[in-house]
Amino acid sequence: MTRYYRPIVRFGDVPTSHALSLAGGACWFDTVAVHERGCEVQTVPAGDITADIQDTLTRPRASIAGMTMSGPRIMGILNVTPDSFSDGGQFNAPDRALAHAQAMQTAGADIIDVGGESTRPGAKQVEIAEEIERTVPVIKAIRAHSDVPISIDTRKSQVGAAALDAGATLVNDVAAFTFDPELAKVAAKVGAPVCVMHAQGAPETMQDDPCYDDVLLDVYDFLSERIEAAVAAGIPREQIVVDPGIGFGKTLAHNLTLLRGIAIFHALGCPILLGASRKRFIGTIGGGAAASDRVSGSVAVALNAARQGVQILRVHDILATKQALDLEWAIGGAETL
Repeated sequence: MTRYYRPIVRFGDVPTSHALSLAGGACWFDTVAVHERGCEVQTVPAGDITADIQDTLTRPRASIAGMTMSGPRIMGILNVTPDSFSDGGQFNAPDRALAHAQAMQTAGADIIDVGGESTRPGAKQVEIAEEIERTVPVIKAIRAHSDVPISIDTRKSQVGAAALDAGATLVNDVAAFTFDPELAKVAAKVGAPVCVMHAQGAPETMQDDPCYDDVLLDVYDFLSERIEAAVAAGIPREQIVVDPGIGFGKTLAHNLTLLRGIAIFHALGCPILLGASRKRFIGTIGGGAAASDRVSGSVAVALNAARQGVQILRVHDILATKQALDLEWAIGGAETL
């Protein structure tokens, strides 16, 4: 039976004499939770796990799109769509999109994520030509003014190819190359890093009745399989980022289980990305009917993830998130981000 290893991550304090550094960053662990399907979770000292698992959990992650992974990096969301759940219609013109991208950089964004197709629950698929028309001029405009890393949030190979040609540096696929497997080959051809995300079902229907045997382990297995598919397409393993896909075919309980156990994905040996900013579950738990009222809750979720060693935080509210991270890292005695 497969065993899954989740480091019990700590940040700050004084590491114990037998503590291990997590993924080369400021977080550490001296205990590991061992999951098996159908069994109670067991905890063991970190020194008792095998050398290969220790190496996977502790090995520093390679830089992604020029960003070191030794501390949390902020991915600023730039939706150039008319219908995204939080900011649809606000930045779907190149001049407004460029201004917002520049504002996010000033506030502390390490990378800008440009998306031309809403994948909110119930969203309809956008035609390829329209998605290219929305995203490519914005990417070109950003690139003309800055060398900031840019990711293209797309499921489609033609859109990915056009975006990379325009200056994008990372492919962020919410379908993990299951919608269009050619997208992996497009990224591999130019040596672009990728992010593979878990989603159950298509955006049109994913929230109808999501169900899992064990959401934490099911998502882990899916991401493990998609890493292997990406490697088979020619993408180096060290250039793959994983995302558990909060809100993509998940109930509130599923989301909370994934957030509590997100450190399990360190055992995949890849940087972890979390995209939970302003999502509905934050308003359900903490209040905030409008997405713009969920800033504080979004920062709380991002900060908790960073304390579990998550390397990339995909957020709308750059300054609030960076301020919280800077203070947490300063109080914890870690190096400045």
